[in-house]
Amino acid sequence: MEKTEFKFPVGYYEFHKDQLFNYQLNRWYSFGYTRFEDMKEAGQKINNFEDWKNEMLKMAKKAVSENRLINAAFYYRAAEFYLLYDDPDKENLYDKFIDLFNKAFQNDDIERFKVPYNETFLPAMKIPAIGERKGIIVMHGGFDSFIEEFYFWMRYFSAQGYDVVAFEGPGQGAARKKYGIPFNWQWEKSAGAILDYFNLDDVTWLGISMGGWLCFRAAAFEPRIKKVMASGIAFDYMKFPNYFAQLLGKLFFHHFRNFSNKVSLKQIKKGGVDGWSISNLMYITDKKTPMEAFDVAEQMSDKNIHSEMVKQDVLILTGREDHFIPFKMHKMQVKALTNANSVTARVFTREDQAQNHCQIGNIGLALDVMVKWIEEKS
Repeated sequence: MEKTEFKFPVGYYEFHKDQLFNYQLNRWYSFGYTRFEDMKEAGQKINNFEDWKNEMLKMAKKAVSENRLINAAFYYRAAEFYLLYDDPDKENLYDKFIDLFNKAFQNDDIERFKVPYNETFLPAMKIPAIGERKGIIVMHGGFDSFIEEFYFWMRYFSAQGYDVVAFEGPGQGAARKKYGIPFNWQWEKSAGAILDYFNLDDVTWLGISMGGWLCFRAAAFEPRIKKVMASGIAFDYMKFPNYFAQLLGKLFFHHFRNFSNKVSLKQIKKGGVDGWSISNLMYITDKKTPMEAFDVAEQMSDKNIHSEMVKQDVLILTGREDHFIPFKMHKMQVKALTNANSVTARVFTREDQAQNHCQIGNIGLALDVMVKWIEEKS
C-alpha cells in the first residue's frame, strides 16, 4: 500500500498574539501534521493553559470523528504539551497520541525498537532509505519533543537515500513516560547504546533544540559519530537571561534553596513560559522540587559540552530571531569548536520564513540545507 503523503508548509504565522502559544501552534503546523484553519481558530480562543488543553481536545475529538487521524494524533499531543508535571492526564493523552499515530501510519514501513539501556530501554524508530543507500542519519530532540514529531523529517531523509534512526534518550518521550528514565545530560551514554544496538560506526548525528547541546556532548566522546548537525543550539543553558538563570544565581542557588523552591512553585501555578519550563524540567529530571531539577540543568554548561573535543564536521542551523535562545549563543558555539574538522554555520532569516527556533516556518528549507551539507562532506 502507498505511504501517507506529506508536505512541509512554508510560513511563520501570527496564530496568537502571545509567542508562548503562537510558536507551538506554528510548530505542529510547520511539521505538516495540523490544519491551518484549526490553528487559526484555536489561536482566537486560547488565553491560558486550561484553554489550550480544552481547545486541543475539542479539535482532536472532531478530527477523530472525521477520520483525520494524523490531525487527531497531534491535537492530543498538543493537549499534552502544556500539562504540568503532576497532571494525571499527562500519560493518558500521550497514550491517545501514540495510538492514533500508529493507526494513521500503519501502512508505512516504520520499525520500532526497544534499545537496552541500564536494565531498561530507550525507544527508537527506524525507516529505510529509498533507492540507493547513501548512509545513515541518527536523530533526537531535546527538552520537550517526542520522536514521532520528527517522522516526516525521517521520511524526507529516507527519500534522499538515507536510513534514519530516531530515538528518545533519558527524560524524553516514552523513555521517561514508559520506562521511567530521568534525564541524563551525559548523552554519550545513550548515544553509545544506540550505536551499539544498531551496529553503527559511521553516522551523521542530528540534535534538535536542546538536542543540539546534547549532540555535541555525544560527539565529543563518541568517534563513531562522523558528522554533527545541530538545530537551535544553546551553547550554555546558564548564560542567557531566563528564569532558570535568575534562580541559579549564587545567592539563591547555594543559600536560599527553600525560598527558591517556593518562588518556583508559585511561578508554575502562575503559568506562562517560565512556569511551564520549570514544570517540564522537574518532569524530565523526575525531581520533586524545582531546585533539585535546577541542580541537573546547571550541568548543561559550556564546560560540560566539551566543544573543544568535537573533531567531526559540524553544521549549525540557527534562526536569527529565535525567541528562546539569544543569537549570541550561535556565535559562542561556533567559536568554541576549535578542533572540529570543519564548521558550517547557517543562519536563517525572516526572508527564509525560518527565522525562529529550529527553523519552524520552513522545515523543508532546513532539511534541504542539511542534505546538501551531508553530500558535500561525504
